[in-house]
Amino acid sequence: MPKPLPWATVWVTGASTGIGRSIALQLAEAGVRVAASARTAGKLAALGPGIHGFPLDVSDSVAVASGVAQIEMELGPIDLAILGAGTYSPVDATALDPAVFSHAMTTNYLGTVNCLAALLPRMMARGSGHVSWIASVAGYVGLPKAAAYGPTKAALINLGESLAPELRRAGIKVSVINPGFVDTPLTKQNDFPMPFLMTADDAARRTISGLSAGRFEIAYPRRFAAILKLARLLPYPLFFKLIDKAVLK
Repeated sequence: MPKPLPWATVWVTGASTGIGRSIALQLAEAGVRVAASARTAGKLAALGPGIHGFPLDVSDSVAVASGVAQIEMELGPIDLAILGAGTYSPVDATALDPAVFSHAMTTNYLGTVNCLAALLPRMMARGSGHVSWIASVAGYVGLPKAAAYGPTKAALINLGESLAPELRRAGIKVSVINPGFVDTPLTKQNDFPMPFLMTADDAARRTISGLSAGRFEIAYPRRFAAILKLARLLPYPLFFKLIDKAVLK
């Protein structure tokens, strides 16, 4: 991990489990003031010393705005936000449930937008800041079982591409984090072998390193990300043939 890290105060959402939890712990160990958010106060308290819990639901825009104001009042300006709150439910194409799709979009995409709406006016007033969010390599291509999840991640990638040029002029960096398969409570729902599976601690280290370098896209593992990006370039007959053999075999 790069030292010293370039942030005094970092806000992490989705900090109670998975990649967000590992990021919060690693940042605190490196001496960063960490504001950690999730819906469950008990899980935030269990993160330990050096991490300040601010429970909230990212789908509640009023609660998010209040939470950001409280964080900056108690800990100082947020230098970096890592927006990692998210949900995932495998989808069976033969039994679509609109509620699953709505919940995914409300949490993964609109939850990120709610956080940005609260953060960006403050960062613009200061002329500095760094916002980032966890999308996924599943946002590159449509994948079986990810019909509710993948589109939200594609939207998050597009959101970063849309906002980055304008925010850069305002002195604000944008980073989009695109992990592959990471061993978390969400991916444990999968009933298929997950290629290039990583630990949450390894994902957190790669995320922090990429953010410290100021990269727009932080994608890992690199080989898996490259495979999916290349798959996106294939003609559809070849693409679907590849999916049939590699995923639906």
